[in-house]
Amino acid sequence: MNYSSSLEILKNVFGYDAFRPYQEDIINSVLSGQDTVVLMPTGGGKSLCYQIPALVKSGTAIVISPLIALMKDQVDALRLHGVAAAYLNSTQSPEEQSHIFSQLRSGELKLLYLAPERLLGKEEEFISFIKDQSISLVAIDEAHCISSWGHDFRPEYLLLAKIGKVLDGDVPVIALTATADELTRKDIIDKLELPDPKVFITG
Repeated sequence: MNYSSSLEILKNVFGYDAFRPYQEDIINSVLSGQDTVVLMPTGGGKSLCYQIPALVKSGTAIVISPLIALMKDQVDALRLHGVAAAYLNSTQSPEEQSHIFSQLRSGELKLLYLAPERLLGKEEEFISFIKDQSISLVAIDEAHCISSWGHDFRPEYLLLAKIGKVLDGDVPVIALTATADELTRKDIIDKLELPDPKVFITG
């Protein structure tokens, strides 16, 4: 599967004829290597804002998501569309996890979904591992979880700034949430240590 443009992927992989408002601008921001913060209502098409750049760029996109059931649903849906995707979380056996790491090592995966609790106590090990892989982008879903002002603060999200730091400077970070006031948005940017992100507020 080798599509050259976002619109081709939108049509041929996901079956939509046109982008929703702001989606294309957000995708272009990520594709240009720009760190990007997205506030978009649930059902507004947030996931395509990182899935499409993941398919345009070479390498594997790391997607951090706290919702294990949703992560599994997204991976199943991507696989149905013919996209090489996998997830890592605490429900898997060591054998399953080892298989996914070998897929990542061999460059087979386009998207790897990861529960942030998976990093707890293992962040150095994981970070030193991904440092040597070809990573296309880092997407942080439910990004309000990193903010102490957010309604669902999770301390393991504070480890995420480390991931961005060890990756090459041209690996963009995209942080997405459906719910964040101005204080929370500023806190997300501070906690992720994003120097000059492009911010999109939709809906």
